[in-house]
Amino acid sequence: MSETTAEHWMRLALQQAEQARAAGEVPVGAVIVADDRQLAAGYNRTITDTDPTAHAEIVVIRQAAGLMGNYRLTDCDLYVTLEPCIMCLGACVQARIRRLVFGTTDPRWGCLGSRLDLRAPELFNHAIAFTGGILADDCRALLQDFFQQRRRS
Repeated sequence: MSETTAEHWMRLALQQAEQARAAGEVPVGAVIVADDRQLAAGYNRTITDTDPTAHAEIVVIRQAAGLMGNYRLTDCDLYVTLEPCIMCLGACVQARIRRLVFGTTDPRWGCLGSRLDLRAPELFNHAIAFTGGILADDCRALLQDFFQQRRRS
């Protein structure tokens, strides 16, 4: 079975999540893609940076905007291993992300159908295309293993 484009980019986001885990961060990774090439990659850095806004999505949006020289990322797609929280969705709307693809759902903080549902196109001045469930089992397993290990410590 061949890997889809979305699975390819999600695997790269999973690699970023593994780096987060190695750094002691909640293992969430993200990649921003433009013209079928990786523009930015990163992971949660809230502990490392002592910054509650340093979620993986915001880390890569900042990188991509800096590289593009523009806060509007209208031709960019964001791949993230966990369903975004409301803060990260707001950043995606402000950045004008074209498409947001996530791995597993987040029943505590997710705002794309799990905890809240903010997918309605009329809610914001910019509509994002959403796709969820890409490599969901792999993304979920990484998070579950991380938190199980933390509880044992």
